[in-house]
Parts: sequence; structure tokens; C-alpha cells
Amino acid sequence: MFELNIWFYTGCILTIIGSLSTVWGPGVKDPIVRTLNTEIPSIGISLILLTYNHMLALLTFVATSVIVSLILLRTITRLEEIGAEL
Repeated sequence: MFELNIWFYTGCILTIIGSLSTVWGPGVKDPIVRTLNTEIPSIGISLILLTYNHMLALLTFVATSVIVSLILLRTITRLEEIGAEL
């Protein structure tokens, strides 16, 4: 059986690193890198919740991935419509 502390601490590290990369992410020109920068914290949160409940972790990962992807894609299309340079 896996140690639950490993998953918890890995999730905390991914959440912190992912949050910092999301803060610095808007300076990145590539939309793929921006999407990855927002997915890293959601994976970290899912790992933290995985130590408590497997279904809760799965639902959190799916919900955060979908919501963040929709917001990011809407923002990119809106910026392209107004002619802003990405």
C-alpha cells in the first residue's frame, strides 16, 4: 500500500509550484503553456484530496480542469477578437 503522506506532500508541492507558474503564466505567449500552467494546481489539489477520498479527488480534478479550460479558451478567443497580441 502506498504511503498517503507522499501523495499529500506531492499535492502540496504541485499546488504551490502550479500557483506560482499560473501567476507568471500570463507573460508566456504560447496558449498551450498557459493551459498547462493552470492544470498543474488542479492536479495538486486532486492529489491532496486523494488522501481523503478517491471520488472527491476525481470530481475535483474533472471540475477544475473543465472550468479552467473554458475560462482560458474564452479569454484567448476574446483577446484574438479585439486584436490583442498574445
